[in-house]
This record gives sequence, C-alpha cells and structure tokens, in this order.
Amino acid sequence: MDDNHLGDFLRAHRDDLRPEDVGMASHGPRRVAGLRREEVAVLAGVNADYYTRLEQGRERNPSPQVIDALSRALHLDTDARAHLYRLAGATPNDRPSAQATERVSPALRQLMDGYPNTPAFVMNRTLDLLAANAQADALYAPFDPADNLARMTFLDPAGRNFYMDWDRAAQATVANLREATGFDPDNPRLRELVRTLTKDNADFDRLWNAHTVRGKTRDAKHLLHPDVGPLTLTYQAFDVRDAPGQQLVIYHAEPGSPSAQSLNLLGSIHATRRRPAPQSHR
Repeated sequence: MDDNHLGDFLRAHRDDLRPEDVGMASHGPRRVAGLRREEVAVLAGVNADYYTRLEQGRERNPSPQVIDALSRALHLDTDARAHLYRLAGATPNDRPSAQATERVSPALRQLMDGYPNTPAFVMNRTLDLLAANAQADALYAPFDPADNLARMTFLDPAGRNFYMDWDRAAQATVANLREATGFDPDNPRLRELVRTLTKDNADFDRLWNAHTVRGKTRDAKHLLHPDVGPLTLTYQAFDVRDAPGQQLVIYHAEPGSPSAQSLNLLGSIHATRRRPAPQSHR
C-alpha cells in the first residue's frame, strides 16, 4: 500500500503549476505537465536532491521553515498549507497579524445582526470586543466603554455589580488571557493590557500569578443589569475560521424563562433610547 501522502500532495500541486504562474521562464520542450522538481526547489530555496527525496517518500519530516517555503513556492492557500503541515507531522506556528485579528468581516457583522433577540459579539484573544449586535450593546450598556472584557471586569466600577458571581467571572477572565499568551506571548496589545491590569488591580495581579489556563466554557452567566434586573444566560463560542484568533460569542436565555423575557425587554428599552426624538414643527 502506498502511503507517501506527503510526496503525492507535493507532486499534485507541482503538476498544477506552469512556469508562467510563478514568474519563471520556460526553455525548451518540457516532459512534465507542470513545474519540474528543480524549479520547485529553486523557488523554495532548498536543495533539489532534498526536494526529490521528499516527493519520493525518502524524506518525510521537513522543518516548519521548509514547509512554509514549499507552501509559498507552490502557491498553497491557507487550507492547503495547513494540510501540508499535517502530512509532514508538524504544527503550524500561526500568529495572525494585528490587522487580521482586529477586522470583522461585513458578512460576520450581518450574521450577528440576524440574531435580533440575543446578544452576539466578536472578540479577539485579548478579549477586545471588536463588533457587537444591538442586543449585545444593550447588555453591556452599563460599561463605559464596553471595549475589553478584562478591563470591564477589573477596572470598570460597573463590573462588580454586573457580574453577580464576580469572583468566578474574574477567574475565568484571567484564565482566558493566560491562554492567549500561549498563542502569541509577544503580542504588544496583550502585554500592554496585562501590564495595566497588574498595576491597577491587586485581584488581577493575584489571579494572573496563579497561571490558571482555560478557554471559553459553556458555564451559565449570572448577570445583574440595572435596567431589567437578574439575567441567567448560557453561551456558545465559535472560532471564526477566516480570522484566526477571533471568536463569535452568542448568549442565550432559556425560552420562556424570566431571563428571556428580561432580555426582550432590554432590547426594547435600548431600541427606544436609540430612536431619534421627533422634530417639532412650528
């Protein structure tokens, strides 16, 4: 049984490219449909014999640097590059750019707006709120501004009242930030946020030094909103596939529950507040 999956993958993508696709001149008759092995090696900056061994299955564990070079040489998209890493038994070191983690696509914003009766928002790994629908704006109205869940929890005076079990919310928030350091420990935004919170809040400093790590869970949120009173909400968090580091979070109240009724009332209250006052006619 032939299990040279790595070599087969490289060969298929090499066959799919022409010299003009990669900016190379083509000289003389060609016996292959796509690029020659030597041409791929030149494009990737690797030894031609080494690349041949990769295709033939005599070498199966290229370094991440070689995988990235081959991905560029073969014009692989994000999914194909990730697949090449898996075939090589390696893990990609993906650190999205700041621009990629800050920008929320119009399609995702439209999707959030399609949930008119439940809060939905997008955040990044440093817990910055990047976009929110109207119901999420209403939910987080007690905070000024509603910009970052960690800052809101520890530094905004509204945090202690908003989170009915503040200690538990605080622990989860810090554990989420700790997880972010594993993805990008040198992220300047993360460093700045941790430095500010450590300096300005002793509780954060204590929890941060505990080194507890935890991603988003499905634990119920017990909130106290000044406009509608207590809310018990569950939530789901979804990774945004085309923006690594972003998560779409959707809160949910049990249908027919007091929290569901309060959530609907909250939306109505804030919709009324946003409605412009009628102009008087004289």
